[in-house]
Amino acid sequence: MTTQKNRPSLDPALLRGERPTKTLTEILAVDTRRLLEGAFPALTLTDREGEQLTSTSITARMTAAGQLLHDRLGPDCIPQLHRHTADTVRGFAPYVVAAIPALDLRERLDRVRESADDPHFGVREWAWLAVRAHVASDIEGAIAHLEAWTADPSPRIRRFATEATRPRGVWSAKIQKLLDAPRLGLPLLEALRADPEKYVQDSVANWINDAAKSRPQWALDLCDRWRRESRGKSTERICTRALRSLK
Repeated sequence: MTTQKNRPSLDPALLRGERPTKTLTEILAVDTRRLLEGAFPALTLTDREGEQLTSTSITARMTAAGQLLHDRLGPDCIPQLHRHTADTVRGFAPYVVAAIPALDLRERLDRVRESADDPHFGVREWAWLAVRAHVASDIEGAIAHLEAWTADPSPRIRRFATEATRPRGVWSAKIQKLLDAPRLGLPLLEALRADPEKYVQDSVANWINDAAKSRPQWALDLCDRWRRESRGKSTERICTRALRSLK
């Protein structure tokens, strides 16, 4: 994982938070500390806080930024984060939400919804990564709440429902309960099995592909049934991608 110490040279405007990132490489290389201090000039960081924002993995840096902003400014800073030009700064918002203690899971998910529908792909990824641990701690409750999101007009919101609950995920811990019993995710998967957007199809396929690595027969049976019942191009594309890891 790229750290701040070995980041490549970047456009100064990007480092100042004056334009959004365009690629994953830029996301990984931006100066988290500099962006946070630029967005909130009044913040004075301790040496330890500064180190957390500059020398650890990107997900750790985002988590540290969210916790710091929560502890110093509280959730009231979230609207200001949402309005920022820099996608990484907007990405701090769901991490502030994740840092709020004793928050009901449904409310926590609802409070990251704006980030989940952000126009920048990076912010949308931070949205589900930020609350992944909370989702995993009550996966049945998360699925029950996110089922309604599968009917949202925005494909970004629909995708969040499956991306946040993927059994293996990306840059995140596994959800063992789903690896053992992927059928728990059916309320989301069934609702999206013929989604017209490739952006959503890819997430559904990846969800099933995750499960197929530990429950291959379940994945095969599911896609066999979908193909018999749907016979549409969207469903076929999902199934083809979902079973790509199986011989």
